[in-house]
This record gives sequence, structure tokens and C-alpha cells, in this order.
Amino acid sequence: MTALEKIGLGGSCHWCTEAIFQSLKGVLHVSQGWIASDDNPTRFSEAVVVEFDPVQISLETLIEIHLHTHSCTSDHSMRSKYRSAVYVFTDMQRFLASQAIEKLQADFDQSIITEVTSFGEFKLNDEKYLDYYSKNPDKPFCKTFIDPKLKILLARFSGAVDKGKFFN
Repeated sequence: MTALEKIGLGGSCHWCTEAIFQSLKGVLHVSQGWIASDDNPTRFSEAVVVEFDPVQISLETLIEIHLHTHSCTSDHSMRSKYRSAVYVFTDMQRFLASQAIEKLQADFDQSIITEVTSFGEFKLNDEKYLDYYSKNPDKPFCKTFIDPKLKILLARFSGAVDKGKFFN
């Protein structure tokens, strides 16, 4: 049996990020809330912790999906709330994440601002907001913000998508 891995990902609303990563083959669990890194333990930003099977989906694929489903090149005014980051748990993850971002820069016209930083602390969101998209797919927020990101996911990464999850 393969050991599961964890990675933290932040960049946009955690409801959006949660729905994206819950949709993927090889992702076994997504915890949605706020993450602070070791380098700034008082700065919590909306993010998810993704538990995945690296045999079914690679860290590099997760990072590629992450970069293409949020504004990874925009240093907009909401960046303190929506930090564009990959929160790593090991030195190997740091190396692989940095290498993946460097390689994926060719996909973007502007510089990627996504930080690779050490995971510090996680605060789980309130129960009523967990699994937000699966509980509320017809709410205006989901239709306006999450559905378009899921369409990008289907169009660009269809092979990684578990179509039995949200795409019936």
C-alpha cells in the first residue's frame, strides 16, 4: 500500500479550492480552512490541505491544476486573504514544488507569484461551510465562481478528474 501525502494549497476562496481538489482522482480528502506558514505564523490565509495518493496523482499535477485554477500571477488587493502558496511538509516537496512552478512558468505570460513555503498551522472552517460546493451547487456563489473553475478543470485536466464526484 502506498503512503498518502499531504500538501497545502492556497490562492483563491477556499470553497473554490476545495471543490477543485475534491474533484480529482487520487485525492482522498480535502480539509478546508486557513493555513499559516512557518515563516509567518500569525498570517492565516484561506487554503486547503489535500491528502492524496502519489501513485494516482502526482504532486506536480496537483500544482499544475492549482496554478491554472486561480490567479497565480496576480498580486491583487486580496492577497493577504488569498495568499497564492504551496505549503509543503517535507524538503522533497519543497524541491518538487519549486521545480514544477519553474517549469510551468512557460504556461503564463506574467510571472507566477505563488510562494513555496513550509506548512505551519491549520484551522479548519466551521462545519456548515465544509464541502460547500457539494452541499450548495445551485447557490449564486457556486454558479458564479466555482462552476467556471470546474469547467477549466474539465477542459484542461479531464484525465485527472473523477467525473463521478460533481459531474453527473
